[in-house]
Amino acid sequence: MSSSITLSAASRQNLLSLQDTASLTSTTQNRLATGKKVSSALDNPVNFFTSQALDSRAGDLNGLLDGISNGIQTIQAANQGITSIQKLVDQAKSITSQALASKSYTTVGAGGTIADAAADATLKIKVDGLDKSISIKKYTAAAPTATPPTLASGDDKDAIIDKLNDAAGSKVFSLDSGKLAVSGNAKIEVTDSDTLTALGFTANTAGTNAKELTVEDKNRTSLAKQFNSLLSQIDQLAKDASYNGVNLISSGDKANKLHIAFNENNSSSLDVSGSDLTSGGLKLDAIDASDLTKAFQSDTDISTTASQLTTASSTLRSQASTFGSNLSVVQNRQDFSKQLINVLGVGSANLTNADLNEEAANSQALSTRQSLGISALSLANQAQQGVLQLLR
Repeated sequence: MSSSITLSAASRQNLLSLQDTASLTSTTQNRLATGKKVSSALDNPVNFFTSQALDSRAGDLNGLLDGISNGIQTIQAANQGITSIQKLVDQAKSITSQALASKSYTTVGAGGTIADAAADATLKIKVDGLDKSISIKKYTAAAPTATPPTLASGDDKDAIIDKLNDAAGSKVFSLDSGKLAVSGNAKIEVTDSDTLTALGFTANTAGTNAKELTVEDKNRTSLAKQFNSLLSQIDQLAKDASYNGVNLISSGDKANKLHIAFNENNSSSLDVSGSDLTSGGLKLDAIDASDLTKAFQSDTDISTTASQLTTASSTLRSQASTFGSNLSVVQNRQDFSKQLINVLGVGSANLTNADLNEEAANSQALSTRQSLGISALSLANQAQQGVLQLLR
């Protein structure tokens, strides 16, 4: 035979109310403790999984921020390299200016024995790299006792010297004990074998005797060596302008390209192409200081080098502008990604986070409600307490 406890309808109703209050109190306390109104899929499946998806994307984007930051530093390293290379190019320009201003030539080798013009001829020389032609006429000495008397005609050796100096634009040529001497402020080259013969050289091989009339500006030779040293520094600087294994301005680097992903599936990205900004890439030719025909001796050669430097500066400015544009894009995407991560985080929180102020108020209301329920249950039981008094 089983037995059970019988509660009055009022007591049972108040008891159920207290149980509901206890359940709500437990839920409210859990929200206050965790700060979440949706802690699992059981609380709200839609909000829970939507929040997880938002948090997952925010995490992916946050991971990409490191790559974006590295991209920014790589571009800045390349840009700093360009700035430093430009300073070296400016120094090289200063060297060309000094070389053009230098006029301190000295004669190299001995000149030939020059004689009066034996026949009509055209002499060919180079003055500071520019071709010059000098026409001379066969010399006939004066014959005052002849019948009829004749005057000297044509070009004697002194006249030849004068014509050579006229072509050079200054008094470069002179006679020294009957031999041709070269000095002054112009670079003189003779590569034509007929001219070498006319100027008194015994051999007609231009490759050998051309150097006998070449004059060297020692200062220009020294500046040429300084110029070559700057080219080496440009190459070294370009190779050192790398970041995290990526170099955007050196030709010898296989990683001469930068890829930056902006979203989690790499459908939004930026490829930054590098450029060879070494001396070779800038088309700056080293000077062969061992060869006087190429060693920064003529104004034309120096002007050619100066023109190369001007082109190099334009290339550097253009590449710096390109890198600057790329840097602005990457920095803008970095800011955008940070803001988007914040938006995703706020959206996720809105779906799952509890309003602590509201939950605190609920806790207070439930505490009061629980006290009232206990009092109501006590009143509901007073009828049975009256029966107990009769039994006593």
